[in-house]
Amino acid sequence: MKILFLGDVVGSVGRSIVNQHLKQIQEDEKIDITILNGENAAHGKGITSRIYHQFMSIGVDVITLGNHAFSKGELLTTMEECPNLIRPMNLLPADIGKSVLIKEVCGLKVAVINLCGVIFLDRVNRTPYECMDELLETVNADIYFVDLHAEATAEKQTFWHNYRNRVQIVVGTHTHVQTADECVVKGSAYITDVGMCGAYDSILGRDKEEVLSHVVRGEFTHYTPAKGDGLLCGVIIEIDEATKKATQIKRIQIRPTVD
Repeated sequence: MKILFLGDVVGSVGRSIVNQHLKQIQEDEKIDITILNGENAAHGKGITSRIYHQFMSIGVDVITLGNHAFSKGELLTTMEECPNLIRPMNLLPADIGKSVLIKEVCGLKVAVINLCGVIFLDRVNRTPYECMDELLETVNADIYFVDLHAEATAEKQTFWHNYRNRVQIVVGTHTHVQTADECVVKGSAYITDVGMCGAYDSILGRDKEEVLSHVVRGEFTHYTPAKGDGLLCGVIIEIDEATKKATQIKRIQIRPTVD
């Protein structure tokens, strides 16, 4: 089994580069299931049902979210219309949508799980450990795939080490910069951050001049996604269907040609 996961999609540039490359990646790598984090897909913060359906139409199977899950208020009423969309289990409001989705892939049940870390993130009402312990007791699956949307490297690594004997895959999202620490230990795959799909010449997908104006010069600005050529970041994880263990995790990164 081969699982493709694409990191945080940021704005229209991120959506465009995913649309441009997804089919070719799926064909070349013989992907069995595609998951992406869409929490920044709508103008850099949140997602809409329209964008959700666009992703579904190009071959995405599951969309995870993060701390900006409900930045677009529309989702508070339309999430039930998006069956393959999940939100962090420990993010408030906790009574909207679901945080686990089970997909049948290659004859196995794959549970895709979405959690938030607690360090530097607001509106998180439970630790990811409380949630994961509960899920392992109540969710029956062959493969457990966790998108841990968190800020701190140590928090992500600690979570993985705590569950690596019970969870086959933990991928980190949120910081938008792809890390080079992908590994497989005793059948469990991990990476601290998958990176983003967004504007290459940017600050985490955000317009550079807007960030500089706000941070350096102290000016009041509005969040502005960057334009220009796109960067696509993701990982491909291979699972041995007989042992139900991860055997490989490979980073992918498609950059624009820079003069």
